[in-house]
Amino acid sequence: MNPDTAELALGEATSELSVAPRRTDAARGPAARAAGSLARLRADAARMAAVRASWRALWLSRLFVLVSGAGAVAAFGVGSTRGAFNPPGTTSGFGWLGDALAGPVARWDSTWYLVIARYGYRPDLAPYTSARTAYFPLYPLLMRAIGWLGTPLVLAGVLVSLCAFALALYGIHRLTMLELSRRTARSLPRTQAADVARLAVLVTAFSPMAFFFSAVYTDALYMALSVGLFWAARNGRWALVGVAGALAGATRSTGLMLAVPALILYLYGPREDRPPDRARTGAAAGARALALSLRPRYRLRRDALWLALLPAGVALYSGWLALSGGEVLGPFHAEQAWSRHFVGPYVGAWDGLTAGFDGVRQLLSMQTHHVYFKLAGGSPYIAAWHNLMELAFLLLAIPALIVVLRRLPLAYGAYVLAAMALPLSYPVAPQPLMSVPRYLVVLFPLSIWLAAWLAERPRLQRPALVLSVALMALFIAQFSTWHWVA
Repeated sequence: MNPDTAELALGEATSELSVAPRRTDAARGPAARAAGSLARLRADAARMAAVRASWRALWLSRLFVLVSGAGAVAAFGVGSTRGAFNPPGTTSGFGWLGDALAGPVARWDSTWYLVIARYGYRPDLAPYTSARTAYFPLYPLLMRAIGWLGTPLVLAGVLVSLCAFALALYGIHRLTMLELSRRTARSLPRTQAADVARLAVLVTAFSPMAFFFSAVYTDALYMALSVGLFWAARNGRWALVGVAGALAGATRSTGLMLAVPALILYLYGPREDRPPDRARTGAAAGARALALSLRPRYRLRRDALWLALLPAGVALYSGWLALSGGEVLGPFHAEQAWSRHFVGPYVGAWDGLTAGFDGVRQLLSMQTHHVYFKLAGGSPYIAAWHNLMELAFLLLAIPALIVVLRRLPLAYGAYVLAAMALPLSYPVAPQPLMSVPRYLVVLFPLSIWLAAWLAERPRLQRPALVLSVALMALFIAQFSTWHWVA
């Protein structure tokens, strides 16, 4: 029996002794069924704790983002938008108050999603519109659906992001409780696991790049789908795994990488739906021990066919583009418009290290007539700062990944490695680690690690959160005033 069905099973057992059968709610209609679902939710302490923690983190963090971003626009204006893709009427033109409120939610890549939601991809106008295909369709489709109801597209994008972010925070809380309180050598008492889950939600909502979760970006939607896939896989709901994976693939290209943790959880677990078909290997040595450790603990069954849905989102998008006059591989070829190129698996990390070192040389030289690295444009000082900042995020993620591999099931660490394969194998020539901080913020296993680390060090919790909030305020101000962040 898994945690999601325990209360339902108890309810069914109790209903056999009651006078009124469960079918009475169905006879009463949707209102009665909704009331019954709400009552069961309130009776579940674990779910209510997740709801309270995620709701508190959601509204506090989004209020901070809104006030910080709008305040920055009011104080400093929108700066220079030269070189930014920003067609008229996409991120401005809403009045002075509307333009200020749009600051922390509609900048840079947001304009691409707004244009796609309004005009579509128009592959028939290639090559003029081919750059749009790098932005996958699920998010702008949801925006367009809400826009049909009369909602402005900017607000529609924010609503999609906020709803997805709320679901993601709830799922992170539930997953943290599930993993840290299960019976293993590294399990925690339930009260300690609850503290880690609460911290995991907080560090996610107030991480330096967390303002993207309420912006017109795909980050919140992608994280909600990836968290949902993990939860469904841990509980053996493979139809939901296939659907969540397909939707994630229709959200961004890294959605394909979710096939890695899905397969690991199916074959090796841990799983709540049934016990393993094969026990863990005993004492062995050499090649035999390696072979036994690689042997799947769960046999393939018919429900494994649902995993074939995982690449469906990317396949359908590519097929639609081909039928509409575009290229089948257009979404991947379009990355060349941003100077991304393949350098080898994870080789971009070395390029980023080199760029960071050259950035230090540039800053210490205190001059701009000689540039130590390839510069696409703008100030060498600003480019050096970006290279250093992005490298710092990557370097901090490496020890976090090591601990994730040690303390959480293998699927979590494998997911982080797989998700970072694309940006670290296809770097941007003048800025190798471009957008890496934003790619890292959606990798929720890293947040679970940070929460567990902070839970063991209570004195560091408040300073760490204050530092994170201060960095987020800085990045919000930059983003809202049209300065590139990630």
